[in-house]
Amino acid sequence: MQILYKSDPQRGALWQQWLAQHAPDIQLHLWPEIGDPQEIEVLIAWQPPETLMETFPNLKVLLSVGAGADQFDLAALPLDLPVVRMIEPGLTQGMVEYVTFAVLGLHRDMVRYLRQQREEKWLAHSVKPAATRRVGVMGLGELGQAALRQLASFGFDCAGWSRTPRELDGVECFHGAAQLGAFLARSDILVCLLPLTAETRGLLNRDLFSQLPRGAALVQAGRGAQLSHQDLLDALDSGQLGAAVIDVTDPEPLPPAHPFWRHPAIWLTPHIASQTQNESAVAALLENLRRYQRGEPMVGLIDRTRGY
Repeated sequence: MQILYKSDPQRGALWQQWLAQHAPDIQLHLWPEIGDPQEIEVLIAWQPPETLMETFPNLKVLLSVGAGADQFDLAALPLDLPVVRMIEPGLTQGMVEYVTFAVLGLHRDMVRYLRQQREEKWLAHSVKPAATRRVGVMGLGELGQAALRQLASFGFDCAGWSRTPRELDGVECFHGAAQLGAFLARSDILVCLLPLTAETRGLLNRDLFSQLPRGAALVQAGRGAQLSHQDLLDALDSGQLGAAVIDVTDPEPLPPAHPFWRHPAIWLTPHIASQTQNESAVAALLENLRRYQRGEPMVGLIDRTRGY
C-alpha cells in the first residue's frame, strides 16, 4: 500500500523508519516526494494540498495528524472520502496533563501569585478545598472524558456538557442548548475542549461568560475561533471572570501588540496543550491502516453531519 505524509518533516522521517521496520508492506512517501500519485491510497496531513482529488485520483482516505479535523474544508472534499482524525494515547495524555495543570493552577490562584511576584508582593491567600470548587468541561469526547476522570480524582466537583447525552461515572452530565445555562451556572472553572463547528464558532462570548458564577475562570484548549477576544477582556476587566488560561487563539500566533500578551489575568501558552507523540501516534496510525485494509471502521472517523 502506498501512503503519503504531508506535515512536520522530522516526524514524517521517524514514521517512515518505524513503518519500514514494523509494516514493510506499507510504503510511506514524504511530501513533496509523492511517488506515483496514481498509487496513493491514503494521505496523512494537517492541511492537504490543493486540487487533492485531481492530484491523487485513487485516494481512499484522508487522515489528520492531529486530534481535530476542522482545519479541513469538508465541503471541498468528496462526500465519499472518509476523513479520520488522530486518536492516540499520547495526545490524550498530553491534554489530560495540560487541563490538570491549568485547573490546579487556577484553583490555587497561581495567576494571582505570578502577578504578585512581578510586583514583588509576598502575600498569602486562603486555599479552598478541591471539593468546594466546581469544574465544568465542555466536550465529552475522548479528551474531555479522560480529563474529567483525572480532575475527579483530586476531589473536584465535576460536570460535563456535550451536544448529545453522555454518562460518566462521578460526573454530572448536561447536554444540549436547553441544559447549557444550568451547566454554566455551576462551573467555577470552565474548560473548553469542544471541536470547532458552526455551532461552537464564537461560543465563548459575552453571553456565555455572563452565565458563569462571578469570578469564574476559563481554560480554553479547544479551537481559537471559539473565543471572542474582546468579550474575554471585558469579562476579565469587569470581574465577571477572574482569570483565564488560553492555549489556542485566532490568529496564531497573536500579533505583538495584542492585549493577551500582557494582561495580568491571562496565562497564555502557544498551542502546546496536546501534541502528537511519535511512537504512540504511528502505532495508532498502523492500527487504523490495518482496519482500512480489513474493511473495518477506522477509529476517529469524522461524522460529516456533525463536523467531528
